[in-house]
Amino acid sequence: MEEDRLRRQHSAELTDEKEPTMTVHHRPECLVDDRPADKAFHVSRDAFTDAEIFDLEMKHIFEATWSFVGLESQIPRPHDYVTTFIGRQPVLLMRDGEGRIGCFLNTCRHRATVVCPFKRGRQKFHVCRYHGWAYDSAGKNIAVTDREDGQYPAGFDGADRDLVPVARLDSYRGLIFASLSADVPSLPEYLDDARTFIDLVADQSPVGQLEFVPGDITYTFDANWKLQFENGLDYYHFASTHSSYVDILAQRVKSGDTVGFTSEQPDEVEGQGSFNFKNGHAVNWSIKRQMRYGRALAADPAGLAEVKSRVGDIRLKWMLRQRNLTIFPNLQIIDISSAQLRTWRPLSVDKTEMTSHCLAPVGESADARRFRIRAYEDFFNPSGLATSDDNVMYEFCQTGYAAQAGDTLGHLRGLEPMGVAGDHVSELGISPVEYAFGKPGFGGETNFHSGYREWRRLLELATKGANNA
Repeated sequence: MEEDRLRRQHSAELTDEKEPTMTVHHRPECLVDDRPADKAFHVSRDAFTDAEIFDLEMKHIFEATWSFVGLESQIPRPHDYVTTFIGRQPVLLMRDGEGRIGCFLNTCRHRATVVCPFKRGRQKFHVCRYHGWAYDSAGKNIAVTDREDGQYPAGFDGADRDLVPVARLDSYRGLIFASLSADVPSLPEYLDDARTFIDLVADQSPVGQLEFVPGDITYTFDANWKLQFENGLDYYHFASTHSSYVDILAQRVKSGDTVGFTSEQPDEVEGQGSFNFKNGHAVNWSIKRQMRYGRALAADPAGLAEVKSRVGDIRLKWMLRQRNLTIFPNLQIIDISSAQLRTWRPLSVDKTEMTSHCLAPVGESADARRFRIRAYEDFFNPSGLATSDDNVMYEFCQTGYAAQAGDTLGHLRGLEPMGVAGDHVSELGISPVEYAFGKPGFGGETNFHSGYREWRRLLELATKGANNA
């Protein structure tokens, strides 16, 4: 119909008008100056401060690739649900009556009202609070209020009125990922060898499953989301930013109030390293013969022995090492004294929402769970001894990025390799695209590069698409 053609044309025109245009200085290749042969890697300050770049990120990164949306264990029963966001778009993740998991845009097909305004729960039917349209837990529209009196046009009954499913949905080890774009690789291909580091957390469970300890925390900081992305991979900042926590640890050791342990063999070289994987993922890790803060797994000798019998000495050794994993673009799993799973939702170029969970292996002992919770409270979240330090630094950085002082030099540590100690790659059977290792104070920054290269690649695809349109 001519009316439909005109409507589609008008919609396309509106979309074109809203698409930000990139100046020469805002092109991806200018925003991320990556020249390995010249040992150069710089990220433009504009990447943290420009609102048009932020809009491009949301459309072509957060809303165009895989995003973590929840754990299978959050919705264990038929009709359980949780709500979250993929980029700017609200989604509803739920199990239907047959136990199948679905993920749908959380918006009524009638007038776009959010169908489910709650964070989590269990409901067989979701009824829009505005006009009463109803949907079942499979997303099917099962009722239109006063349908008979509505004088709807011909064709209404045959129209699709169901909730709109996301384009792709899959899970790995109970972690559920969704994409609003169908044009993404399979989830295993996307995760690449980062899966090994998810396995190192999940396999601490005697049943191979993960769950959230009840009590998630959501907060905001007034800075760009990429500062959180960097921080989760930034070993370098620990001693200076968290100096008060370092002092507390030293005092605990002095007073004997510590549950530290030794997990490394005498021939292991102490140090700090990182692996970069495809698609923007990375992990940093450390080798310390003496851990001052202990581990939940090590606090339970029987549980430790059970895990060792299943995974062997090498995997157990890696489980007991500090590991910070980032899955691009919105997920970090920090497995140190406790385990934290955190996600971020960019709200604007200078405001970010964080959600933090205490992550735990299903079936761990009561003693291990108690240790895990206390250690999580000790270190993480705004109420802990570390997160509040980080949030202040993000806001200091955001303020400082407004100064047009040329290139920052915050991505260069590790560009000059110092050699490799130990065959860490073959131990894990992985094939990282990059690998760095240095002394305990190394704090390499090349593990940021993988994420920024993927960031640049996705924006370059968007730019080429716009130029070819």
